[in-house]
Amino acid sequence: MDVRLDGRTAIITGGSKGLGLAMAMKFAESGGTVVIAARDAATLAEAEASINAKVQGAAKAIPTDVTDPAQCKALFDGAVAQFGKVDILVNNAGQSQTGKFLDVTDEIWEADIALKLMAQVRMSRLAMQAMMDRRWGRIINVLNVGAKAPRAGGAPTAVTRAAGMALSKVLAGEGAPFNVLVNAMNTGLIVSDQHVRRWEAGDKSKTLDQFLADIGKNLPMGRMGSSEEFANLACFLASDMAGYITGTSINVDGGSSPVV
Repeated sequence: MDVRLDGRTAIITGGSKGLGLAMAMKFAESGGTVVIAARDAATLAEAEASINAKVQGAAKAIPTDVTDPAQCKALFDGAVAQFGKVDILVNNAGQSQTGKFLDVTDEIWEADIALKLMAQVRMSRLAMQAMMDRRWGRIINVLNVGAKAPRAGGAPTAVTRAAGMALSKVLAGEGAPFNVLVNAMNTGLIVSDQHVRRWEAGDKSKTLDQFLADIGKNLPMGRMGSSEEFANLACFLASDMAGYITGTSINVDGGSSPVV
């Protein structure tokens, strides 16, 4: 099955590395154009160059702090100025923020809500009207399996991700009559930069591959997932081939979540 995004433009927040970069690369290789956003301008520029080295002219980088409403607006306007429209929005910005409930301060809660929930709200608000007017659009909210199966010590991330899942369902219901489809993807243990950093900060008694294998060995599939596997599903959901899928929250976790 050849999944194509020819003629489609996507904004991908958190697009400078990890899952965001993998999705941006996959979208570009599938014929789409991508605007990638992140706070670190230098890393973002490297990501832009890596995508354009594979598919010339397919990527535009716009440094953005998605917790700032004005910067969200500038990101959206910049994408339209560069490519004429935004067909696909991937709300991927976020980080793991967890701790014991009594240790999580108001400041931590507020920062997590701003990054993981309000950024999705603002970016979706900016993109959705034009998608509805054209009667074609895709919004993908990247969450994690804690949205469905929160654990002790999982706040605030599990809470903000659960809110993102509810937001996805609300947007799906409002967008459906206009062919604007909204879905969520819930990550499990997928190889990412944070795992590489953990290995780099350790004693190096094991190679990176051995370190990752140890993390994954107790999962149902016996391994961690790859960012490319995640990107494959995102590309499908963003395409015409997923034309009757909306309001879903799909686990990409190798079967590890206790909740379907």
